[in-house]
Amino acid sequence: MDFSVFSDEHYMKLAYQQALKAKDQREVPVGAVIVCGQTVVAKAFNQTETLQDVTAHAEILAITAAANYLGAKYLTECTLFVTLEPCHMCAGAIFWSQLKRLVYGASDPAKGYRRFSKSKSEQPTEGNGNRVDPADGHTDSGGKSRGPGWNELLHLRTEVVSGLMAEPCGRLVADFFRELRN
Repeated sequence: MDFSVFSDEHYMKLAYQQALKAKDQREVPVGAVIVCGQTVVAKAFNQTETLQDVTAHAEILAITAAANYLGAKYLTECTLFVTLEPCHMCAGAIFWSQLKRLVYGASDPAKGYRRFSKSKSEQPTEGNGNRVDPADGHTDSGGKSRGPGWNELLHLRTEVVSGLMAEPCGRLVADFFRELRN
């Protein structure tokens, strides 16, 4: 595989660098980068301790910075790269900002947004009783395609890519909490 400065891997490495900044400040090491086209429009890392603000997650700070940079509240042409699966709160911000893509590294089974998603059997149904299946792209009652990978916590058009650099991203968080306990 050829390396490109415009590849998902390149942008995830930038997000990882942001996570290292968080670690240096004794914050939970999560970093985020938002890209629009091929331009980085925002970089952020967790700052909940520094700002004494429980909402100062990397994703929230990056979304705010990107919206300010672009002068728009919707980020429909942007991709968010984040080192850890977003929490429920951040998934809500991703939903409302209508990000085009979400690319994250390590999964977070304890606090990640997927923990709060419904199983296939609990998915909403169409008016005719047919299940809305995210795997095969059945439609909702409004006739819009939910598409593959749909999750009710994210905007229906948001494409999700998970597991990019999962091992180093996950190790960074695990090591941080291990050191904190010792």
